[in-house]
Amino acid sequence: MEEMEEELKCPVCGSFYREPIILPCSHNLCQACARNILVQTPESESPQSRRASGSGVSDYDYLDLDKMSLYSEADSGYGSYGGFASAPTTPCQKSPNGVRVFPPAMPPPATHLSPALAPVPRNSCITCPQCHRSLILDDRGLRGFPKNRVLEGVIDRYQQSKAAALKCQLCEKAPKEATVMCEQCDVFYCDPCRLRCHPPRGPLAKHRLVPPAQGRVSRRLSPRKVSTCTDHELENHSMYCVQCKMPVCYQCLEEGKHSSHEVKALGAMWKLHKSQLSQALNGLSDRAKEAKEFLVQLRNMVQQIQENSVEFEACLVAQCDALIDALNRRKAQLLARVNKEHEHKLKVVRDQISHCTVKLRQTTGLMEYCLEVIKENDPSGFLQISDALIRRVHLTEDQWGKGTLTPRMTTDFDLSLDNSPLLQSIHQLDFVQMKGACLRPPGHSNVPSGDWCLKQDKGKQSAAARFINHLRASSPVPAIPILQLEECCTHNNSATLSWKQPPLSMVPAEGYILELDDGNGGQFREVYVGKETMCTVDGLHFNSTYNARVKAFNKTGVSQYSKTLVLQTSEGCNFETQPAPYSQLVDIKKLLAVAWFAFDPGSAHSDIIFSNDNLTVTCSSYDDRVVLGKTGFSKGVHYWELTVDRYDNHPDPAFGVARMDVMKDVMLGKDDKAWAMYVDNNRSWFMHNNSHTNRTEGGITKGATIGVLLDLNRKTLTFFINDEQQGPIAFENVEGLFFPAVSLNRNVQVTLHTGLPVPDFYSSRASIA
Repeated sequence: MEEMEEELKCPVCGSFYREPIILPCSHNLCQACARNILVQTPESESPQSRRASGSGVSDYDYLDLDKMSLYSEADSGYGSYGGFASAPTTPCQKSPNGVRVFPPAMPPPATHLSPALAPVPRNSCITCPQCHRSLILDDRGLRGFPKNRVLEGVIDRYQQSKAAALKCQLCEKAPKEATVMCEQCDVFYCDPCRLRCHPPRGPLAKHRLVPPAQGRVSRRLSPRKVSTCTDHELENHSMYCVQCKMPVCYQCLEEGKHSSHEVKALGAMWKLHKSQLSQALNGLSDRAKEAKEFLVQLRNMVQQIQENSVEFEACLVAQCDALIDALNRRKAQLLARVNKEHEHKLKVVRDQISHCTVKLRQTTGLMEYCLEVIKENDPSGFLQISDALIRRVHLTEDQWGKGTLTPRMTTDFDLSLDNSPLLQSIHQLDFVQMKGACLRPPGHSNVPSGDWCLKQDKGKQSAAARFINHLRASSPVPAIPILQLEECCTHNNSATLSWKQPPLSMVPAEGYILELDDGNGGQFREVYVGKETMCTVDGLHFNSTYNARVKAFNKTGVSQYSKTLVLQTSEGCNFETQPAPYSQLVDIKKLLAVAWFAFDPGSAHSDIIFSNDNLTVTCSSYDDRVVLGKTGFSKGVHYWELTVDRYDNHPDPAFGVARMDVMKDVMLGKDDKAWAMYVDNNRSWFMHNNSHTNRTEGGITKGATIGVLLDLNRKTLTFFINDEQQGPIAFENVEGLFFPAVSLNRNVQVTLHTGLPVPDFYSSRASIA
């Protein structure tokens, strides 16, 4: 039952719920904590003024400003009711779990009532710490919220199960084991505290002292409070309104509050909802069982990968040691490849184990909580929370069903070494198949720069290789391939090359080897081996010059290299929407190149909704989801803008850049793979690796424009709102491959604008610097 403990703790104080109340959003709060986070609202937003104007439809109206500021270094947690000059600005304090707690806007008048029953300030507003929805209280104040007696009962049973031995309730430091319990005082005493605080004389002499175990039983058997109506405190709940989804009393029906609604017997609806929750739990239980088996499978995969890695390395070492001394350098490179694949597989599987373990722990906790709720015999209390629990159970079950229980990695190493053809020349020694090569025939996807095939020494051949070539010199080898310049082109940071055999060649080629240098005049690298005569390279550096060449091979040997082709990638992305022909490549640096790209549906979260040729995005979920741009940047200066088409309920969209493997189901900047600015209607923060910095005044509304400037020459990231720089330079020392990124929820819609030049004032400042 330990997984259930988080379900039983208040999100404000971090302790077990005390006198919990149910908010209209189905979440719970301690009554004292709810009072602590009350905020006084302007008179114009009160329920009375809304009803007077005819706009109010309910005593509890959700505010349009259901906005909660995220925490930063200097200001964190939940913000006060915003949008009015009269909003309170009193200092706040933090609860143990980091939630920001506001003191009452005005000190309550002197009263003899307890804090829980004391009247709340007029026109008070309360915001749910979990879903961030805000609502204005009516004249009943906190008394208008029903008490969650089911949750109280679950907490009592949980605490009793955790307490192995009953402790004295009056010991000041280390509580001693209790020896008696007073039934009238309802207090457990050890012997010293009983003699000091409960002497057997005077009025206390008539109190009945019983053993602690008997006292615990008497507590459990004590009658529960009868469920009474919140509007008529002397009436018990007797019926259930299907439209309002709440228990009602006989007097509510007499007054006609539910005259046109469908009303059913409380006991019948109690049994129906218990049955629905039980059925939902059966499906979730099956998912949890599958998840446990899946975790066992993943853990076995780790061992299998380890064993396969050792076996593969041993085989590779044996093959390399059988060759001549020139193979030693090659052996080290091949081992590095295997180790990289090994670490990649382990990382993917371990990350999936970690993610699945956390998800299973949350699912188990929800299951145990639901099972405890089903044990309750309070129909009205159960029905108050059953709908929300059923929705949560179905939602959790759906999350397990979206490919979550499918391994992301196989245990096999898709690398094999074929000795027979490669013994012809040690110079050509390589894996027959390379996992994750960045060069392949048409029909490609983005791969970051750096995932090349193994480097080759194009210098001296070994004596064995020269001897083999000499023996076979009399046999025909393929003719030199011809590069087809009219079909070679560049597009963004990609290059496509095409070649063919000479028309009069009589010797067939079994395959081709394509080589590129590193874009900086370095050594050539073998990037493709195969039968195709066209390949596309992704992940090249922008604004770089690459040299390419190709040769053919068959069983007899390898042809000479073709002529070298010079390829120039653009400064950002190419200036056209179509690939530039080779005839334009030489002069491309003379043209103004800017970045044209759209959002990438392939790498985005499944809740992201695309439109306008993937330039406009929104979300179907209330939670933040991440979407990336199609093009990555590793060099140069790049600028793009996003306009806010829709902005409801003041959410926190985030804008910035990220790695390809950034987390897609949390706000941008929560992990170490993203650098972002998140902003609301009043202010913004910079965030990386869940660290919030540089709170800056000034927010966004519908129609606002957010600019993102990524200067990889100076290694900086800067943000703009409506053509004005927002705060200082957001991040420095940014290096590597970055993709434009946005996180948003269903309350926001943005449109991407690319192909924009760097702002003039920034260009002038950069030239001065």
